[in-house]
Amino acid sequence: MTLKTILLGACSALALAGMASAETLTVATVNNGDMIRMQGLTSEFTAQNPDIQVEWVTLEENVLRERVTTDIATKGGQYDVMTIGTYEVPIWAKQNWLLPLDNLGADYDAADIIPAIAGGLTVDSKLYAAPFYGESSFIMFRKDLMEKAGLTMPDAPTWDFVADAARKMTDRATGVNGICLRGKAGWGENMAFLTAMSNSFGARWFDEAWKPQFDQPEWKATLDFYVKLMKDAGPVGASSNGFNENLALFQQGKCGMWIDATVAASFVSNPKDSTVADKVSYALAPDTGLGKRGNWLWAWSLAVPAGTQKAEAAQKFVSWATSKAYLELVASKEGWANVPPGTRSSLYANPEYQKAAPFAKMTLDSINAADPTKPTVKPVPYVGVQFVAIPEFQGLGTTVGQLFSAALAEQMTVDDALKQAQDVATATMTEGGYIK
Repeated sequence: MTLKTILLGACSALALAGMASAETLTVATVNNGDMIRMQGLTSEFTAQNPDIQVEWVTLEENVLRERVTTDIATKGGQYDVMTIGTYEVPIWAKQNWLLPLDNLGADYDAADIIPAIAGGLTVDSKLYAAPFYGESSFIMFRKDLMEKAGLTMPDAPTWDFVADAARKMTDRATGVNGICLRGKAGWGENMAFLTAMSNSFGARWFDEAWKPQFDQPEWKATLDFYVKLMKDAGPVGASSNGFNENLALFQQGKCGMWIDATVAASFVSNPKDSTVADKVSYALAPDTGLGKRGNWLWAWSLAVPAGTQKAEAAQKFVSWATSKAYLELVASKEGWANVPPGTRSSLYANPEYQKAAPFAKMTLDSINAADPTKPTVKPVPYVGVQFVAIPEFQGLGTTVGQLFSAALAEQMTVDDALKQAQDVATATMTEGGYIK
């Protein structure tokens, strides 16, 4: 055996030993476009961190929630980094299921995270998840139909203006509905919209003693307004419409206005998919003059479960994937329009991004108009804008959503829907020990 062969063999052994000693992070994530793009860029992270390998578990949203919830509740340790939403973060942090992100690196610039987004991911002044993508909701409207109705949309309209405009823009003979709003039952479907809307009417899910508030006049005003507006100016079968159905209606030119997620702006303004792409403009979600707008707040975020044995490497990955440098990396490869939105103030101050995304300013203004720590006009004991950050909310929110969807479909009255919502919420909160 030659000296060269011996040296080559030794080098190969060292390389294999290095690979064997590399930590492997298991990252659970949702199968949306931004996360799939992140997977494609993982080699950039491993090149900077050759001692860390990344293994992906990519799942549909409902399956992801089920798997990570089971794993974290049992401290199974199956995942080292989890993709979770704004709903889970405050609940899981209080259960000590998440590690605080206190080792993201000197150049991470956590202060650059948009305050409203950071607020929903912070518990007791500690950040427990880093946002990868964020959104609020706002009004998307047809400029041509607004002009035809003889109206000018304010940047910050009231619900009364929106309702008046919707009725004037409705032309059932040509298939144009003045407004499209979510009606499909679900805590993340119609109740995301209606809870955010109710905040602007002065309503709240619970008072400071956790007593349900569906028997109060503010909820009656919210649901009455919504049902009457949709009957006068909404599409047929609205109780079956969620985000995707309303998106299709708007892109087909069948909605004068649509109040929904800010991320939809890129879809309705894309001429490849939208027949009205050149006719769309944007405004803040409406209010009633009480100091709160009817817009929500959401972020898909990366968190480190307490059950991991690889906390340091996990925080390195979270830091890389949610950093300003990552946004620049995506922009360099796929253009500024494809950068994950809604997380960093510096992105919205970037002229290149502003040029690529004409809806950028209104998106940022919408995000800033939502405060998850003070979501309502009156005080509440919970965090969350379009949800209540307690474990019981998923089931309760969906049940109430079914009642309100039935009211929209005229299968029951608004009063009956509210009474049943009050009853089921009271039973849930009593069983959960919130009220006695």
